[in-house]
Amino acid sequence: MRIATFNVENLFERAKALNGATWAEGREALEDHARINRLLNKARYSAADKRRIVELLTKLGLDKSDDGHSFARLRQNRGKLLKRPRTGPLEIVAGGRDDWIGWVELKTEPVSELATRHTAMVIQQVDADVLGVVEAEDRVALKRFSEQLLASLGSSPYAHVMVIDGNDDRGIDVGLMTKAGFDIVGIRSHVDDDDGQGQVFSRDCPEFVVTTASGERLVVLVNHFKSKGFGPASASNRLRKRQATRVKEIYKRLRADGERHVVVMGDFNDTPGSPPLAPLLEQTDLKDITAHSSFVGDGRPGTFANGTKSNKIDYVLLSPELFANVTHGRFFRDGVWGGVHGTLFPHFPTITRAIDAASDHAAVVADVDL
Repeated sequence: MRIATFNVENLFERAKALNGATWAEGREALEDHARINRLLNKARYSAADKRRIVELLTKLGLDKSDDGHSFARLRQNRGKLLKRPRTGPLEIVAGGRDDWIGWVELKTEPVSELATRHTAMVIQQVDADVLGVVEAEDRVALKRFSEQLLASLGSSPYAHVMVIDGNDDRGIDVGLMTKAGFDIVGIRSHVDDDDGQGQVFSRDCPEFVVTTASGERLVVLVNHFKSKGFGPASASNRLRKRQATRVKEIYKRLRADGERHVVVMGDFNDTPGSPPLAPLLEQTDLKDITAHSSFVGDGRPGTFANGTKSNKIDYVLLSPELFANVTHGRFFRDGVWGGVHGTLFPHFPTITRAIDAASDHAAVVADVDL
């Protein structure tokens, strides 16, 4: 059985603020988008809240028009948030959340068609029986991708495709694709998990129960932890630690319930040895596929971008019973553009520009005799 995880960085459409040549291009817009929606969800808007809403709308280019910014638009579906006088400043007329229905949303744009094809080529060549997918738009997009793009390459579509919409409104969810003979027989979402400090998961930590043709049972937890990309580093670190702690609790509950074959996979957005990941990497008996003697490295320990040690952020973690039966493991980088000129490591010859890469992430692959 081949198990893998791959951050596809969206398949057909992606938020424009996430799709620049560098992360810095859209970072401020992403931060302002999160800030203003937190304010807009308040039950009552104080005078200070209204001033801050005006400030953020102006920064987002929405002071003159609901659709005035390249990265964001204002939706006013019922009632009114604001008035734009011909003369004078923008005025917030809603007194709070109950006075109107709407939000600020991020605009999307199509992903390069060639990049989407390269994503399909990665998935085709990895050829996983059980594939955790990170940053998929939704189930329909992932199913359409499987049926159309994989078929165009001469591969059979995945028999089972599942994505549960998570907590991120940018269209970056986590899901699972499995081949025939690997049936998804149970799903449990954790979108509403609360640890007393608030909502835990930035996306979700779905539990997928998979049965094999031989009757074995596998539980897969797919994750995408809080990124380092925006917001204060201290707050991001705290949230990733809360997420790692909650996954640890879920894993220990599964083990106590008798589950022997458990996989925790995905993009954890932090490195081995980091304090935020310690609850998961150091306080459980889960084993990283890269630690197995059968794992074949390529001289680059990282999974993101250029593959440096500080970019080891994607993981396949296995319960002891699975780890004991590993026969092979590797990173698959052929869809990644390495370095400024794409010359750091081999990739598909049809990738001639960074924008046409499948992803900035290598796929992580584990073969298990089960």
